[in-house]
Amino acid sequence: MPRWPGGLIRKTAVTPTGPDQTGTASGVWTLAEAAYWRKQGMWPIAGLIPYGIFGGGFTNTQVNVIEYVTISSLGNATDFGDLTQATYDLAGCTSPTRGVFGGGTISGGGQTNVISYITIASPGNATDFGDLTAARGKLASSSSSTRGLFAGGFTGSTLNTIDYITIASVGNATDFGDLTQVQRQFGSCASSISAFFGGGTDNSDAYISAISSVTIASTGNAVSFGTLLVGTQNITACSSATRGVFAGGLVFDNTQVNTIQYMTLVSSGALADFGDLSATTDKSIASCSSGIRGLFAGVGATNTISYITIATTGNTSDFGDLTQSKTDLAGLSNANPAVQVSQ
Repeated sequence: MPRWPGGLIRKTAVTPTGPDQTGTASGVWTLAEAAYWRKQGMWPIAGLIPYGIFGGGFTNTQVNVIEYVTISSLGNATDFGDLTQATYDLAGCTSPTRGVFGGGTISGGGQTNVISYITIASPGNATDFGDLTAARGKLASSSSSTRGLFAGGFTGSTLNTIDYITIASVGNATDFGDLTQVQRQFGSCASSISAFFGGGTDNSDAYISAISSVTIASTGNAVSFGTLLVGTQNITACSSATRGVFAGGLVFDNTQVNTIQYMTLVSSGALADFGDLSATTDKSIASCSSGIRGLFAGVGATNTISYITIATTGNTSDFGDLTQSKTDLAGLSNANPAVQVSQ
């Protein structure tokens, strides 16, 4: 009998193509090799469908809508359910099974400390999770497979606080440490080990170019990592296991930009040009990724969803549409490489 029947198992292993159920990694692998690719977020996980989920936002008022797409295909978003309250300028993080939304600006212009969650495999309304350590909007978030971080934001003044939660256990957030400076309207992404925060503005409305990082599994203050091409607020970010991508926003003279820039997550320094979004906007857009494909939603203050292949460079392509035009929404994905490995 042939050792590798039917061509399903090969003597020469095939490089993994991603963590979702359509990913491949055929061949004969050692346990060490398989563990390496799993840590990189590229080892296929049986049954994992890569969903992109978008919640909240602003039209002519706050919205409570949650909607989703399958990242590995193209198409329009489908209704998932509702947040526990209508809010915008919120943030989202995730494990492979649970999505969590926190903070935001509610009716009347005040901020909220509410955290709510959804079970990704079961469309439906969000359920109360607990509270942030302080009410805030314009914050950023990142996660590992077990821990979610909520950082910075605005609540009358700009904050440098980082909170953390254990995603599988409902309850209030706990203090993690501090960003390197007060920060709002900024982007965040993650590897399987570290979270990265870049851009935004401070209390004097100065535009920030700095990127800082923390080790998600520990607690403590952020440290300097690198710099954006230019100080930018209302910037969004997503990542693969090895590359972080920042996109859009406003630069120092209030110019709207469609710039996409990228960095290598294990190597600090300045970012490089990636390509362009399909449009500019002076509001925040949402992003999420499968580790292979990055999505941007609400591009141009519309219902547009566009995408990139993170491992390459180039301009975005059309993915589909949100259920309505909106800005200042939050995005998350169960298939991001940062949620594939427990810390």
